[in-house]
Amino acid sequence: MAPSGQNGGWFVMSSGKKTNLALKLGKSKPEEFDALVRLATDTGMFKKLEVKVLGELLRDWHTSLAKEGHICCTLKESDGTPVGFVYHAPAVMTKGTWHLYWLVVDKNAQGRGLGKRMVRYAEADARKRGGHHLLAETSGTARYASTRTFYDKVGYSVEARVRDFYAPGDDQVIYRKDLRR
Repeated sequence: MAPSGQNGGWFVMSSGKKTNLALKLGKSKPEEFDALVRLATDTGMFKKLEVKVLGELLRDWHTSLAKEGHICCTLKESDGTPVGFVYHAPAVMTKGTWHLYWLVVDKNAQGRGLGKRMVRYAEADARKRGGHHLLAETSGTARYASTRTFYDKVGYSVEARVRDFYAPGDDQVIYRKDLRR
Protein backbone atom coordinates (compact mmCIF):
# COMPACT_ATOMS: atom_id res chain seq x y z
CA MET A 1 0.00 0.00 0.00
CA ALA A 2 1.80 3.08 -1.23
CA PRO A 3 0.95 6.58 -0.07
CA SER A 4 -2.17 7.81 -1.86
CA GLY A 5 -0.85 11.06 -3.27
CA GLN A 6 1.75 13.78 -3.05
CA ASN A 7 1.21 17.25 -1.63
CA GLY A 8 3.99 19.80 -1.21
CA GLY A 9 6.71 17.17 -0.85
CA TRP A 10 4.59 15.10 1.54
CA PHE A 11 2.89 11.85 0.73
CA VAL A 12 -0.67 12.07 2.01
CA MET A 13 -1.91 8.79 3.43
CA SER A 14 -5.59 8.12 3.83
CA SER A 15 -6.45 7.15 7.38
CA GLY A 16 -8.14 3.87 6.48
CA LYS A 17 -10.50 1.98 8.78
CA LYS A 18 -8.10 1.31 11.66
CA THR A 19 -7.21 4.89 12.53
CA ASN A 20 -8.77 8.35 12.53
CA LEU A 21 -5.44 10.07 11.97
CA ALA A 22 -4.91 12.29 8.95
CA LEU A 23 -1.34 11.32 8.17
CA LYS A 24 1.53 12.62 6.09
CA LEU A 25 4.75 10.80 5.29
CA GLY A 26 7.66 12.94 4.13
CA LYS A 27 11.40 13.38 4.22
CA SER A 28 12.63 13.74 7.79
CA LYS A 29 14.07 17.07 8.88
CA PRO A 30 16.87 17.80 11.37
CA GLU A 31 14.48 19.55 13.75
CA GLU A 32 12.53 16.26 14.05
CA PHE A 33 15.50 14.08 15.01
CA ASP A 34 15.11 14.48 18.78
CA ALA A 35 11.43 13.53 18.50
CA LEU A 36 12.31 10.47 16.39
CA VAL A 37 14.89 9.33 18.94
CA ARG A 38 12.28 9.85 21.68
CA LEU A 39 9.74 7.76 19.73
CA ALA A 40 12.25 4.92 19.49
CA THR A 41 13.13 5.22 23.18
CA ASP A 42 9.51 5.34 24.30
CA THR A 43 8.63 2.07 22.54
CA GLY A 44 10.81 0.30 25.10
CA MET A 45 12.08 -2.03 22.36
CA PHE A 46 15.54 -0.59 21.81
CA LYS A 47 18.66 -0.71 23.96
CA LYS A 48 20.40 2.51 25.00
CA LEU A 49 23.23 1.85 22.56
CA GLU A 50 20.78 1.32 19.70
CA VAL A 51 19.07 4.62 20.46
CA LYS A 52 22.44 6.37 20.65
CA VAL A 53 23.39 4.92 17.26
CA LEU A 54 20.03 6.08 15.87
CA GLY A 55 20.79 9.66 16.88
CA GLU A 56 24.20 9.47 15.21
CA LEU A 57 22.70 7.83 12.12
CA LEU A 58 20.10 10.57 11.72
CA ARG A 59 22.78 13.27 11.89
CA ASP A 60 24.94 11.36 9.40
CA TRP A 61 21.95 10.82 7.14
CA HIS A 62 21.28 14.54 7.01
CA THR A 63 24.91 15.49 6.37
CA SER A 64 26.06 12.71 4.04
CA LEU A 65 24.14 9.43 3.84
CA ALA A 66 21.18 10.90 1.93
CA LYS A 67 23.61 11.49 -0.95
CA GLU A 68 24.29 7.74 -0.94
CA GLY A 69 20.61 6.90 -1.39
CA HIS A 70 19.59 6.48 2.25
CA ILE A 71 15.97 7.48 2.89
CA CYS A 72 14.46 8.60 6.19
CA CYS A 73 10.80 9.60 6.29
CA THR A 74 8.71 10.81 9.20
CA LEU A 75 5.04 9.92 9.57
CA LYS A 76 3.13 12.84 11.10
CA GLU A 77 -0.35 13.61 12.26
CA SER A 78 -2.08 16.60 10.65
CA ASP A 79 -0.85 18.83 13.51
CA GLY A 80 2.77 17.92 12.70
CA THR A 81 3.31 15.50 15.60
CA PRO A 82 5.59 12.62 14.55
CA VAL A 83 3.98 9.20 15.11
CA GLY A 84 6.59 7.11 13.36
CA PHE A 85 9.45 6.90 10.92
CA VAL A 86 11.06 4.55 8.45
CA TYR A 87 14.72 4.43 7.40
CA HIS A 88 15.82 2.33 4.43
CA ALA A 89 18.88 2.27 2.19
CA PRO A 90 20.58 0.36 -0.60
CA ALA A 91 23.08 -2.25 0.60
CA VAL A 92 26.65 -1.27 -0.20
CA MET A 93 28.38 -3.25 -2.97
CA THR A 94 25.17 -4.92 -4.16
CA LYS A 95 22.84 -4.51 -7.10
CA GLY A 96 19.23 -4.25 -5.99
CA THR A 97 19.54 -5.26 -2.33
CA TRP A 98 18.02 -2.84 0.17
CA HIS A 99 17.89 -2.76 3.98
CA LEU A 100 14.98 -1.67 6.12
CA TYR A 101 17.11 -0.34 8.97
CA TRP A 102 14.55 1.36 11.20
CA LEU A 103 10.78 1.15 11.47
CA VAL A 104 9.30 2.84 14.54
CA VAL A 105 5.67 3.57 15.42
CA ASP A 106 4.62 5.52 18.52
CA LYS A 107 3.70 2.96 21.18
CA ASN A 108 0.24 4.56 21.52
CA ALA A 109 -0.42 4.29 17.77
CA GLN A 110 0.70 0.69 17.24
CA GLY A 111 -1.75 -1.85 15.85
CA ARG A 112 -3.41 0.66 13.52
CA GLY A 113 -1.64 -0.29 10.31
CA LEU A 114 0.88 2.56 10.41
CA GLY A 115 3.94 0.30 10.36
CA LYS A 116 2.51 -1.58 7.40
CA ARG A 117 1.92 1.67 5.52
CA MET A 118 5.51 2.79 6.10
CA VAL A 119 6.87 -0.61 5.05
CA ARG A 120 4.80 -0.44 1.86
CA TYR A 121 6.23 3.02 1.19
CA ALA A 122 9.81 1.74 1.70
CA GLU A 123 9.13 -1.20 -0.62
CA ALA A 124 7.69 1.03 -3.34
CA ASP A 125 10.57 3.49 -2.99
CA ALA A 126 13.24 0.77 -3.13
CA ARG A 127 11.51 -0.82 -6.13
CA LYS A 128 11.40 2.55 -7.91
CA ARG A 129 15.16 2.88 -7.31
CA GLY A 130 15.97 -0.56 -8.74
CA GLY A 131 15.61 -2.64 -5.60
CA HIS A 132 14.68 -6.26 -6.10
CA HIS A 133 14.49 -7.27 -2.45
CA LEU A 134 14.33 -5.66 0.96
CA LEU A 135 15.91 -7.13 4.08
CA ALA A 136 14.85 -6.50 7.67
CA GLU A 137 16.71 -7.78 10.73
CA THR A 138 15.43 -8.38 14.24
CA SER A 139 16.13 -10.38 17.36
CA GLY A 140 15.02 -13.97 17.84
CA THR A 141 14.15 -13.54 21.53
CA ALA A 142 10.62 -13.79 22.92
CA ARG A 143 10.60 -10.04 23.49
CA TYR A 144 10.63 -9.50 19.71
CA ALA A 145 7.94 -12.06 18.87
CA SER A 146 5.51 -9.28 17.91
CA THR A 147 8.10 -7.79 15.55
CA ARG A 148 8.59 -11.15 13.85
CA THR A 149 4.82 -11.62 13.61
CA PHE A 150 4.57 -8.18 12.01
CA TYR A 151 7.08 -9.09 9.29
CA ASP A 152 5.27 -12.37 8.66
CA LYS A 153 1.96 -10.52 8.28
CA VAL A 154 3.34 -7.98 5.80
CA GLY A 155 4.70 -10.70 3.54
CA TYR A 156 8.31 -11.15 4.59
CA SER A 157 9.93 -14.58 4.85
CA VAL A 158 12.72 -15.68 7.16
CA GLU A 159 15.81 -15.79 4.97
CA ALA A 160 18.34 -16.64 7.68
CA ARG A 161 18.89 -17.05 11.38
CA VAL A 162 22.32 -16.35 12.85
CA ARG A 163 22.55 -18.05 16.22
CA ASP A 164 23.89 -16.05 19.16
CA PHE A 165 24.44 -13.01 16.92
CA TYR A 166 23.53 -10.26 19.38
CA ALA A 167 24.47 -12.22 22.50
CA PRO A 168 24.42 -15.83 23.67
CA GLY A 169 20.80 -16.95 23.24
CA ASP A 170 19.88 -13.89 21.14
CA ASP A 171 19.74 -14.86 17.47
CA GLN A 172 19.56 -12.46 14.55
CA VAL A 173 16.56 -13.21 12.32
CA ILE A 174 16.83 -11.83 8.79
CA TYR A 175 13.60 -11.33 6.87
CA ARG A 176 13.40 -10.85 3.09
CA LYS A 177 10.72 -9.57 0.74
CA ASP A 178 10.99 -10.01 -3.02
CA LEU A 179 10.08 -6.67 -4.60
CA ARG A 180 9.78 -8.07 -8.14
CA ARG A 181 6.39 -9.65 -7.46
